[in-house]
Amino acid sequence: MITKVCAFYQFAALPDHRELREPLRAFCAGLGLKGSVLLAQEGINGTIAGTAEAIDAFARELAHGDMFGGRLDNLELKFSTAEAMPFGRLKVRLKKEIVTLGDAAADPTRQVGTYVDAREWNALIAAPDTLVLDTRNAFEVAMGTFEGAVDPDIKSFGQFKDFAAERLDPAKHRRIAMFCTGGIRCEKASAHLLARGFAEVYHLKGGILKYLEVVPEAQSRWRGECFVFDERVALGHGLQEIGLRERDKGHHGDE
Repeated sequence: MITKVCAFYQFAALPDHRELREPLRAFCAGLGLKGSVLLAQEGINGTIAGTAEAIDAFARELAHGDMFGGRLDNLELKFSTAEAMPFGRLKVRLKKEIVTLGDAAADPTRQVGTYVDAREWNALIAAPDTLVLDTRNAFEVAMGTFEGAVDPDIKSFGQFKDFAAERLDPAKHRRIAMFCTGGIRCEKASAHLLARGFAEVYHLKGGILKYLEVVPEAQSRWRGECFVFDERVALGHGLQEIGLRERDKGHHGDE
């Protein structure tokens, strides 16, 4: 049976995130969902999987239910499918940050870069005065990235601020277009750069996953595969699952 997968996040003030953990865990368990959810004072982030009906009920509760009281009114949601359940269990964890950067000045609820729709992304990154920046970890970049993108060569997102301090200059890099898997790391990274005085910072709304979902392969500037943090390993255009068997045969997306 085909499993529906939902990747989601939103930066929002959740001072009661500790009290939300058990009700959310119980709600997900009651729907038979598996996956991982992170709760922090700054918001929510996760990927879960289950039946289509269960995923739809989950998304409705987050956005419109009593549990969060309307605070998740701008959820970034991305849906895909898997041939088998890609998670072994359900985890709802409390964290200091829903994506760890370690910079208190990087607060996406106060300031964030300019969102760019996936359909407008090609034009932005083709402009000669745009620095295209991949904010993901090195092993993710190695599996696939956009043409001409700069690889910061980091092992974890927490190292991005060191890369920015050493390699980026507000006076030289006047227009930066960044991207990541689903958009969440870019929100933190763009908030960080804006706090450091960078003037024009753009990021791909919905991340690579949204781009692969809506941009036809014939028009795509993406090369390779997009790593995802579950047992599917990687997704291609149309968010098609790329199984381990295909990877072992040497399948590499657009190559």
